[in-house]
Amino acid sequence: MSADSSQTDAPLDEGQPPDEAKRPMRFGKVAMTFFVCLGLLAGVGTFTFGYGKGASYLSNNPETCINCHVMQDHMDSWQQSSHHHVAVCNDCHLPHDFVGKWVTKADNGFFHSLAFTMGGYKDPIQIKPRNQRVTQSTCISCHKDFVHPLLPAIAGHDMLSCVHCHADVGHAGR
Repeated sequence: MSADSSQTDAPLDEGQPPDEAKRPMRFGKVAMTFFVCLGLLAGVGTFTFGYGKGASYLSNNPETCINCHVMQDHMDSWQQSSHHHVAVCNDCHLPHDFVGKWVTKADNGFFHSLAFTMGGYKDPIQIKPRNQRVTQSTCISCHKDFVHPLLPAIAGHDMLSCVHCHADVGHAGR
């Protein structure tokens, strides 16, 4: 290499190899903002899940239901009911199939936490129509041999709700 050719080349930054000196940043400001917001959301979500005892809702323990104080009366009435020794909350308030159970748990968990956090619920708390349908199907599932003659002659037609006549079965005095 001659002395003349080295003078015409641009000087290199001595601390970096030649191709790294000209490489642009990998992440832009938008990407960094996105990842910071995603991290904050994950942090707040993890804190909320822990603070709200979220893992306990994955169990079948009836004590979980009274994590929210508005459920205490329901727990007390269940303990006095005829089903206390044979069924827990999940047995009556969740479908018996695997997917239905977890979809309903997630749906109810989201809307219950939203209502209890924002204060948008009736006191005493009342069952929603979609959950009434779940409860009706679990009554029929457990008592299918007994209620079979009472089922509608045509599938999909309405029938009287089991809790219409048996309101005290799951929650005594309600």
